[in-house]
Amino acid sequence: MKYQDFYNKSINNPEEFWQEQSEQISWYDKPKNILSKNDKGHNQWFEDGKLNLSYLCMDKHIEDGYGRQNAIIYDSPVTNTKEIITYNRLHKEVSKLAGVLKEIGLKKGDTAIIYMPMIPEVGYAMLACARIGAIHSVVFAGFSASALGDRIEDCQAKMVLTSDGNQRGEKRIAVKAVVDEAVRNTESIEKVMVVENTGQDVEWNDETDVWYHDAILNQPEVCPAEQMDSEDMLFILYTSGSTGKPKGIVHTCGGYMVYAQFTFENVFQYTQGDVYWCTADVGWITGHSYIVYGPLLSGGTSL
Repeated sequence: MKYQDFYNKSINNPEEFWQEQSEQISWYDKPKNILSKNDKGHNQWFEDGKLNLSYLCMDKHIEDGYGRQNAIIYDSPVTNTKEIITYNRLHKEVSKLAGVLKEIGLKKGDTAIIYMPMIPEVGYAMLACARIGAIHSVVFAGFSASALGDRIEDCQAKMVLTSDGNQRGEKRIAVKAVVDEAVRNTESIEKVMVVENTGQDVEWNDETDVWYHDAILNQPEVCPAEQMDSEDMLFILYTSGSTGKPKGIVHTCGGYMVYAQFTFENVFQYTQGDVYWCTADVGWITGHSYIVYGPLLSGGTSL
């Protein structure tokens, strides 16, 4: 009955329903204008609200006393690697990377491509972009160089965050080599940041390439979160391209945030202390919402 009540209200009175859900969020400025249309007739949600998803995914929980709680459990039977990442550690790692991105020249409104395997740094990269107001576009790290290049070109990305390689079963995939080929055929990329994941050899360009571990080494563990308007862009996610040219789907900050948190807590019936696992790759919308943003907005533990 609770589900049916929720559903009926969301259909019959969506503005009141989503206003109630938005009350669960700690906004910098709470929105008064819940639903409106812009000059093109598109719906805008919470347009006068101000927030930052990275702050809400980490800082808010630390302020509430949950800094020592596990945020991410990384467990790879392929590489026999396991890491426990608390909210305190997540905040430090994301803040260091966010500071590096700002030093490199990535600004609010710029776009960064994230082309990484399923390692903790892919989450750090998403949250670091959100922290400084940069737009991220995660591309599944199994796509070809031409597919990656098309997406770089379309969104005019300024940088790529990637890894040296990826281990899939017995096979090692040269992830950096795919990025190198894609970047050669594009003009917008200024920097390529590389996470050392498998330790395999990579080609190196001193003018553009940066090792992740070197860049964050002496970086401060605090980076202020940029205040974002609800309708500012958070990320672009491209369709697969199986039915034509890939289309970049835009998600803005406020509406996406409220929906991701609400559905994580209610569809998956999350309660405090649960460990949650989503089988998707982070390169799909399911991975964005239910590996990274939904669980972390709710103070959960994502495996």
